[in-house]
Amino acid sequence: MTAGVPATRRAADGRPRVAVAGTGFGRAYLAAFERPGFPFELAGIIARGSARSKACAEHYGVPLWAGPEEVPDGVDLACVAVGGVMTGGRGPQLAQELMRRGIHVLHEHPLHPDELVACLRAARERRVVFRMNTHYPHVEPVRRFLNAAQEATARQRPLFVDVTCAFQVLYTIFDILGEALGGIRPFGIHGVLEEPAGGAAPPPYRSLSGRFAGVPMTFRLQNELVASAPDNYSHMLHRITIGYDGGHLTLVNTHGPVQWSMRPHMPDEMKDLVRFSDATAPHLRVPSVEPVGPPAGASYSEVVAELWPQATARAMTALWRDAADGAPSDAHVQRHVALTRLAMSVAEACGPVRMHRPDPPELLGAEDLAPAGTQERRPAT
Repeated sequence: MTAGVPATRRAADGRPRVAVAGTGFGRAYLAAFERPGFPFELAGIIARGSARSKACAEHYGVPLWAGPEEVPDGVDLACVAVGGVMTGGRGPQLAQELMRRGIHVLHEHPLHPDELVACLRAARERRVVFRMNTHYPHVEPVRRFLNAAQEATARQRPLFVDVTCAFQVLYTIFDILGEALGGIRPFGIHGVLEEPAGGAAPPPYRSLSGRFAGVPMTFRLQNELVASAPDNYSHMLHRITIGYDGGHLTLVNTHGPVQWSMRPHMPDEMKDLVRFSDATAPHLRVPSVEPVGPPAGASYSEVVAELWPQATARAMTALWRDAADGAPSDAHVQRHVALTRLAMSVAEACGPVRMHRPDPPELLGAEDLAPAGTQERRPAT
């Protein structure tokens, strides 16, 4: 039996019972319950009653509740995938009402610092656990990057960090960096490059410099959004390179691949050789770039069907483990308040987000880049 929660609040088979609030990104949480052997039971969905929410409740065979007041006794954990003040939602209010019912809460990012503090107060009042989930550190390719970065950082001091990200995931990039580098302070933003003057079209990215965990950082933010499709039109979500004396580690994209590039260093013996190829230094036989894990990133079908549900399952499991251990929420919230303020300072330095209305992109695959006449025929669909 898991400590800290009465046995009467368990499903008949002993699994903790979970409510999911919101059916936008909340569908990534719901999909976790379809994973074989998942040790939680979906108790119900909290939503306003849209056609999508009704369809989700019907698909999973659970009740649809209009608000926390309709949630019956016997729910142990709530996953709140409803935005806060920064996205025009009332997720933090839902979270606080649920915690006052004695329910542990996992809240999807982002939240304003004041909302984080308010949620911490509610968690303290009822002695429940509150966690904000930034999702991506639980996604398998990012986890692979974090494990490799932690190993590299244990061996050599990080020399630089180079980051590119979309505005939608600005906050999450700092949570990933904090895990990769083993800390967040000292951090700060030093300067932003000016945009081109005159009638030139504004570039999609704003560039700035700073430090994170004391490591020099260059940062590029895609500072633009499409109001009608705020989750689309990113050129990429996350790209991170951490440099060390022996090479650099790169998360090429959020969903992989992860690559290690040995530093280009020619041995002294080359100075006197007639042919470069006669050099015998062992490191010359090592690939200049090596995959850490699969050499290609996941398809987006795999992302939504496997990687995201796997990530939300991990987040729920981590929170439940903390609840069983009686872990406080204070340090977690303090860390995320600091990171949120850093993300807000970056957004402020880069200026107002440019709202635009581009045409839908013409998506290309690698096979489209082959010289004319060499492409393999695509299978008919």
